[in-house]
Amino acid sequence: MPVIEFREALRAAMTEEMERDKNVFLMGEEVGQYQGAYKVSKGMLEKFGPQRVLDTPISESGFSGLGVGAAMCGLRPIVEFMSWSFTLVCLDQLVNNAANVRYMSGGQVKVPIVFRGGNGIAHQLGATHSHRVETIYTRIPGLIVVSPSTPADAKGLLKSAIRCDDPVIFLESEKVLGDKGEVPDDINFTLPIGVANVERTGKDVTILSYGRTLIRAVRPAIKQLESEGFDPEVIDIRTLRPLDIATIAASIKKTNRCVIVDEDYGYCGMGVGIIGKLHKLCFDDLDAPIERIASDEIPVPFNHFQEEAMIPSVERVIEGVKEVMYRK
Repeated sequence: MPVIEFREALRAAMTEEMERDKNVFLMGEEVGQYQGAYKVSKGMLEKFGPQRVLDTPISESGFSGLGVGAAMCGLRPIVEFMSWSFTLVCLDQLVNNAANVRYMSGGQVKVPIVFRGGNGIAHQLGATHSHRVETIYTRIPGLIVVSPSTPADAKGLLKSAIRCDDPVIFLESEKVLGDKGEVPDDINFTLPIGVANVERTGKDVTILSYGRTLIRAVRPAIKQLESEGFDPEVIDIRTLRPLDIATIAASIKKTNRCVIVDEDYGYCGMGVGIIGKLHKLCFDDLDAPIERIASDEIPVPFNHFQEEAMIPSVERVIEGVKEVMYRK
């Protein structure tokens, strides 16, 4: 399999689906002439032309609404946001319209649309450009929420998202777009939405994470934990809604311990929602309270060192595992 960047995997998914289905098109700020704010859509305007790769004004509420309307009429839009932080100005289009139309029409009107772009803390973009929006959208019935961590997952899940007849919130991170990995070049390669990936089997503790936090904090921590004799099981959640609760619960029933690592805030954050799903289901199987590792409760600083200090780290993941294992 070829080794390509995360952004190239996203581009491959969109290109293959646009070649497969003439109803698929891409729209967003700077996706055309500038080839994407992060060069995800590089070369796509030249390949597909301005009718299928549309540059939009800086008006998220406007072009999000246009995308929802196009989806209701039978097209399959891919809407790119420069940052998911900017979607706070178009919540009505995503939460009130895209999420509800199919249900309120009794299933008569489908909304096959993908909203994608950079989510989470990037690099010195300040508090207004560093929101983690997963808890905003994951709590909304009618929306599907996906957060891949590898280039292969990015391609396979994005292709499935584009083919889905319901609106999909597709969360990426600017900080991983240059990460490389093996990606199948098979045009029929897809990954199922709603299925978590057990990327490491183990017997001591279940570690749950997704997206950039899994890459930057959990995976490096595993190497250190292994060297100290720990045998953790690692689950890449991948789809936040619907949550693959069966896979997670089965793992906890085996390990009897759980650590959740995510970049969201602790209070009312993503990990809290997952704990709520697990508490009653796994209560009798747990030998320790579920440990939660999240970002500090402050607006995201612009300063690089302060920014890094507030988010989950390798050291905090190791401490969390030792906490539930009662080994200090």
